[in-house]
Order: sequence, then structure tokens, then C-alpha cells
Amino acid sequence: MSPMFTLYIADLLAPYENENGVTINFRDPNYSADDGGYHPVEIRLENDGDGWRFCYITDFCYVGSSYMAELAKDLDFDFDAGVFQNLFGTYPIEQALEMFQIWETNFVFYAMVSKVFTIQALTD
Repeated sequence: MSPMFTLYIADLLAPYENENGVTINFRDPNYSADDGGYHPVEIRLENDGDGWRFCYITDFCYVGSSYMAELAKDLDFDFDAGVFQNLFGTYPIEQALEMFQIWETNFVFYAMVSKVFTIQALTD
């Protein structure tokens, strides 16, 4: 993970330093099945006492169209299980390094530069 990404997430976690776990949701309020937009993202972290550990990062997208569309996992980096999932299957997470780097670069730009997301953090 890039320093810029980890620092961005660390800033979001600062108010929750005494919590055991935090799930951060990033949503583009204009994202829809018909009009597109920026995919919703969910990031789960747990506090191991020595610091925060990424459990998973999931990028969602609409599958289907119009009233039949539903949100589905588009990209799922499950660090706890050691797997990467996309719409085509499940793979060892090591095979997703290049995909993660592309995703991370885009996410950092959308979140930090374009500021397209509303952000909500949920704690345990």
C-alpha cells in the first residue's frame, strides 16, 4: 500500500484510536445503475493494539440495469482470508498486486483530489 493511501486512511482513523474495529464507507451520492459514477467502497480495519490492520477493501458496482440492478462486489481484496475476488472468480491475493495498485491510485485521486465521496465510519 502506498504511503499516500495509508496516511489518508490513518487520518480518517484518528478519532477512533480506542475502538477495536472500524468500517469506513465511501459513497458517491450521485452513483446509480443508470447514470454510473464512482463505485462505492468499503474498508474494514481492526486495531490489534500495535496499530491498525487492513481486513478487507471492497469496491462495489451495479450489475444489471434499471430496476433490476443490484450492488455486487466488483473487486474484493480480503487480506484476512488471503484472497482476491472479482466478478470472474476467486484468486490468491498475491495475484492481485497489479490490480490493487491500479485501484489504489484511482481511489486516492477520487477521494483526495476530486473529493467525490461522502464518508461514514462505523465502529464496533
